[in-house]
Amino acid sequence: MRLYDIIWKNAFVEKIGAKHHVTTDEVEEILFAEPHIRFEAKGHVKGEHLYAAYGQTVVGRYLVVFFILKRRMAALPISAREMSRSEKKYYNAQKKG
Repeated sequence: MRLYDIIWKNAFVEKIGAKHHVTTDEVEEILFAEPHIRFEAKGHVKGEHLYAAYGQTVVGRYLVVFFILKRRMAALPISAREMSRSEKKYYNAQKKG
């Protein structure tokens, strides 16, 4: 899946920054760097589902970004955080395979 745009909502930007200490630049870095993307759940709006993007920033941070896939391959990030140990293991296994 290739993403072409990011839709930012202030409430989510504030939560991602304040609660998880992840910047919008880091989220964009993950989403535009060909992350491993996994379907998480069906959305409430037809065709808009929840996905998780797993990736590593240039400085080495392992992050997972949760986003809603909108029309025209745009992502609406709703959360982002450091990967857990098991998520890092999953991500590294996906990169190798």
